[in-house]
Amino acid sequence: QVQVEESGGDSVQAGGSLRLSCSISPVIYNYYCRGWFRQAPGEEREAVAAIDGDGRMLYGDSVKGRFYISQDIDKNTLHLQMNSLKPNDTAVYYCARASRGDSCLSKSAYKYWGQGTQVTVSS
Repeated sequence: QVQVEESGGDSVQAGGSLRLSCSISPVIYNYYCRGWFRQAPGEEREAVAAIDGDGRMLYGDSVKGRFYISQDIDKNTLHLQMNSLKPNDTAVYYCARASRGDSCLSKSAYKYWGQGTQVTVSS
């Protein structure tokens, strides 16, 4: 069965950077979306970044230009480089892989989710 696990969450100061990692096992399947979402307390889970079936990198409006998604197929990992962090970036960040072809910035496309890793940005 597909397993997803995030790591790298931490507490950082505003303006700083952080890099998250995600392991997807047994393998990353390039045909489906894989990406990152986040959820703050009392808020809906929102898309952060994703890679679609054509290899395109997609970003949510709130992080475009600051966050960058990448993958290492040989290591079955995804990464999220987060720069210029703001206090409202504080959230639990989830890595996920889709189970069908769909919009890769839509939660409905994803079936397999990690447990999340906490990112806290202080001012």
